[in-house]
Amino acid sequence: MNLTVFGIGYVGLVQAAVLAEVGHQVVCVDIDVKKVERLNQGLIPIFEPGLENLVKENHAAGRIKFTTDAAAAVKHGEIQMIAVGTPPGEDGSADLKYVLAVAEAIGREMDAPKIVVGKSTVPVGTCEKIKARIAATLKARGREDLAFDVASNPEFLKEGSAVADCTKPDRIIVGTSSESTEAVMRELYAPFNRNHEKMIVMDVRSAEFTKYAANCMLATKISFMNEMANLAEELGADIEEVRKGIGSDPRIGYHFIYPGLGYGGSCFPKDVRALIKAAEGVKFDAKLLRAVEERNNEQKSVLFDKVNRYFEGNLKGKTFALWGLAFKPDTDDMREAPARVLMEALWKAGAKVQAYDPEAMQECQAIYGLREDLLLCGTKEAALRGADALLIATEWKSFRAPSFDAVKDALTTPIIFDGRNLYDPKVIARHGIEYHSIGRMAA
Repeated sequence: MNLTVFGIGYVGLVQAAVLAEVGHQVVCVDIDVKKVERLNQGLIPIFEPGLENLVKENHAAGRIKFTTDAAAAVKHGEIQMIAVGTPPGEDGSADLKYVLAVAEAIGREMDAPKIVVGKSTVPVGTCEKIKARIAATLKARGREDLAFDVASNPEFLKEGSAVADCTKPDRIIVGTSSESTEAVMRELYAPFNRNHEKMIVMDVRSAEFTKYAANCMLATKISFMNEMANLAEELGADIEEVRKGIGSDPRIGYHFIYPGLGYGGSCFPKDVRALIKAAEGVKFDAKLLRAVEERNNEQKSVLFDKVNRYFEGNLKGKTFALWGLAFKPDTDDMREAPARVLMEALWKAGAKVQAYDPEAMQECQAIYGLREDLLLCGTKEAALRGADALLIATEWKSFRAPSFDAVKDALTTPIIFDGRNLYDPKVIARHGIEYHSIGRMAA
């Protein structure tokens, strides 16, 4: 099938590459000229395991193309997939200006029937706005004879495993009331639906809401577990033992119940805020969602508070080694990352940071530029040299089994503040290192 994807960001690029891999002819369009030029040169703008080879191979085979030419892109695809960003506005609501700009472009350039698919995470009712904008643009052109339909097809990708999530999806949600649109969408996703039926078809508004409900449910699990961790610490319980105990209950499970420094990234923070604003719009008091957001915001300061208490508020002139900058492992994404809150609090207190992350160093440089109180190190070992303590903000695999003797020798104070509970306190104690983690008593 011929498919056009608007937006070559995280969602659009991954989805386009995976669809091209199974044989669809995909044209990706974006207004960012430099991004398009780099992609045509084989340079991938984001780090995601497996994505670079997928894009390069399919680009070389001619199954995926990148352009800024919206007119040619609209003409190419029977399906027009909208995967542009929906950044939060000043009040936290989702900003639909990019989505509606694409809708207008489709209405302006289409010369044959189209199926428009909303892939971006959007508030309930957005597909209706897309439909109205296209219809108005067609009317202004005098082309009301051109038929089109608008469907919702939200993405469910996890950064760090997005290619796998796209290739072997748990479910494919399609919101449409049109039998012909459903048939086309089934053909589009047939290569991913062979093992067993994964497509769930529902009305458009329910499909739009499903994405928000899923992300807010996962965010709630994270905030709940962080609240339990903080309480366990006060009560003298070990949250890691508690996690194993409750995770063994199949009604709860082990996913998303790891205590830590809160959620970040491009989805959970934005989507929780957007759903709170949507609730306010219909005069519904989203008490639980507001509590989830409040707990998460406070959780991002937990590690700094531990450090500040330990050093009795005297952080000026101290140097801290920081392992992890990305909001989670296997990505270079630092959007709303707990590490940012931690670093900025340390700087405000007069401390310096020596940081290392396997993938997010360039992103950190782009965000903060050159600073005297930030040293980006080439290895995790280099970050330790002369530091007063080691702080861990991201659970990269390469951090899980360090040489604790080397850590102790490199630090001026043998102490670790672990925001991800990577280590066994008893093992750390045997190496003569003081250990502070989340939801466990200090060792």
